[in-house]
Amino acid sequence: MRSWSAPNVPRLPGSGLPLRLYDTAAREVRETRPTGEARMYVCGITPYDATHLGHANTYLAFDLVNRVWRDAGHDVHYTQNATDVDDPLLERAQATGVDWQALAEREIDLYRSDMEALRILPPREYVGVTEIIEEIADLVGRLTERGATYELDGDVYFSVAAAPKFGAVSGYSEERMLELFPERGGDPGREGKRHPLDWLLWRAERAHEPSWPAPFGPGRPGWHVECTAIALRNLGSGFDVAGGGSDLIFPHHEMGASEGHVATGEWPFARAYVHAGMVGLDGEKMSKSKGNLVFVSKLRQTADPMAVRLALLAHHYRSDWEWTPGQLAEAEARLARWRAAFARPSGPDATAVLAGVRERMADDLDAPGALAVIDQWAAEEGDDPAAPGLVRDIADSLLGVAVGVG
Repeated sequence: MRSWSAPNVPRLPGSGLPLRLYDTAAREVRETRPTGEARMYVCGITPYDATHLGHANTYLAFDLVNRVWRDAGHDVHYTQNATDVDDPLLERAQATGVDWQALAEREIDLYRSDMEALRILPPREYVGVTEIIEEIADLVGRLTERGATYELDGDVYFSVAAAPKFGAVSGYSEERMLELFPERGGDPGREGKRHPLDWLLWRAERAHEPSWPAPFGPGRPGWHVECTAIALRNLGSGFDVAGGGSDLIFPHHEMGASEGHVATGEWPFARAYVHAGMVGLDGEKMSKSKGNLVFVSKLRQTADPMAVRLALLAHHYRSDWEWTPGQLAEAEARLARWRAAFARPSGPDATAVLAGVRERMADDLDAPGALAVIDQWAAEEGDDPAAPGLVRDIADSLLGVAVGVG
């Protein structure tokens, strides 16, 4: 599956700092230590509706990871998936009378255009689940060979009893897991399961659903094993960052980590699990199931995409926050101030700006702090003719905000 076009990223003088990120599994901020390429996997969309601000908030967070790593001199190997076959997609297609493949293609194309507009660096591999069904089936077979699976009415389940590190990513109690599992696609109450937290690896063929051949019978993949297979294929075990929204901590990342561990015998599956906060609207998390969405494509019809990006950057990536229209107005005012400052023939010396923005971004992606550094510079006068261009490049390279001054 094709990715989207990459924006030009200015090279900055010197080299950035080592990136420190909050690792959910470690429960602390830790320095990332890539060896060779910095490897990152971020869970992608299920394409049954357009990109909303919650999506944008998540993918912006990992775009910042990508940019800070690159500034520190790392080559970045970034992989993302698109879950282009899954229950929500099939249900939406049936409800609207649209072919499920056509629906997925349409929404993925809109997602690409939103990512380009927001200047999100594209992944090296953008992989649709339907492109690698055979490899997912092979992974299910490997897990079966290791005694980690069982069949129930033709469906293949992963047995939680076969996962010695289960719970290490989330740190959640079994009680909390059982509370969240049915809310996030699980089936703890299914009769015949060995344990309520066992999860589906392969769904046997059902009438009127797409299916593919497999050694254990025709069907389609379960959710968690898809990302495990794609990450193993492109990045290998022990990659640097597994990322997504905080609603993926459990079950998605917990269960994927156990699949990777059992399949390879290596731990950890990812060296760090990093999660973006949830964006709310009217007191609830913004989500497709609730229908309380603010779409990026709609905002782009009337607002500069860089103002949308600045509105997101004003919140720390790990925080939960609520969207209000006033935040876009504040971002538009900031964008105008920056544009005016960058258009000046001279400005204050930018050496401290470069150091300050690098310091803030390396410290668990403190984007609000980085914005404040540039705000302070923009509010002052100076006589360095090179400063406006350098600060403009800093905003572009590290924050992804391209501010035209023409």
